[in-house]
Amino acid sequence: MGGFKKFLLRGNLVDLAVAFVIGVAFAALVTALVKDFITPLIAAIGGKPDFSALNFTLNHSTFLYGDFINSLISFVLVAAVIYFFVVVPFSRLLERFQPTPDEPPAVKDCPHCLSTIPAAASVCSACTREVTAAARG
Repeated sequence: MGGFKKFLLRGNLVDLAVAFVIGVAFAALVTALVKDFITPLIAAIGGKPDFSALNFTLNHSTFLYGDFINSLISFVLVAAVIYFFVVVPFSRLLERFQPTPDEPPAVKDCPHCLSTIPAAASVCSACTREVTAAARG
């Protein structure tokens, strides 16, 4: 039982639960925005007062494609909001604080044993022979 309690109170699990609840609330907000503002605006342009009433019948089966249009608009709006208000700013923040990679140290090959040594070295660390000035350049 102690392991289960430890699992439930883990920081990542609590963060995930909070994110899920906020995500559900955000989805409800966006759905209301689409239902109450965006859909009537698009419907006013297209001449229909509400997409959710759009349907067709085939062999006594009713297909509510208007609800699908509302859900599709909600999805596109949620994706756009997440991209422009979360992903883009977070990416810019990461780029701003990400350290620039260091230049790799200059290296050269030892003319005697062909091992790689630092360019400024005067003695090869592998064969312990002196690297001449001509070989350094």
